Amino acid sequence: MDTVYRAKMTSKGQVTIPIEIRRRMGLNPGDLLEIRESREGYVFHKHVEGSPFDSYVGYLKADNAKTDSLIEDMRGLK
Repeated sequence: MDTVYRAKMTSKGQVTIPIEIRRRMGLNPGDLLEIRESREGYVFHKHVEGSPFDSYVGYLKADNAKTDSLIEDMRGLK
């Protein structure tokens, strides 16, 4: 069953997103929303920056990479 929510836009183009949706999406003041146009209409997504783990992609391919040193590096122990 689809739940329908309604929100009214102000003359300045501002819309209040219902609290239940904000909670479910994990939205907080200052968060960015991405709005994508599709054939079905518009889709809203919470903008998520890259993962802090992205910098470690391919790290273990290095000849001298050891798992312990990777964990220490990620924990800031190095």
